[in-house]
Amino acid sequence: MNVMQENGGNVMQQAKVTFKGQITIPKAVRDALDIREGDSVTFRLDGNQAVLKPLKKKPLVDFFGAFPTKRPYPGLEAMRKEVHHKIGKRFAGRKKS
Repeated sequence: MNVMQENGGNVMQQAKVTFKGQITIPKAVRDALDIREGDSVTFRLDGNQAVLKPLKKKPLVDFFGAFPTKRPYPGLEAMRKEVHHKIGKRFAGRKKS
């Protein structure tokens, strides 16, 4: 693995591209960006270079309240009853074969 020093003092690491177009992200870069197996990354073209950015998965709880609601949350039991009622209505309307 070749390590190069850029003009701005940033350390650059070099990797080879395989015949399939794949690269291995150097360990120092993975560690610095907290990239782990299974994570996704994006590549943004910036002139004649590509910028790699990790996409981190967020826990579902982070999205709580992200979307406006039409009515207040009635509670789990009320939601279950509503779902059962709507499923029952859907199946009641079906013809028997």
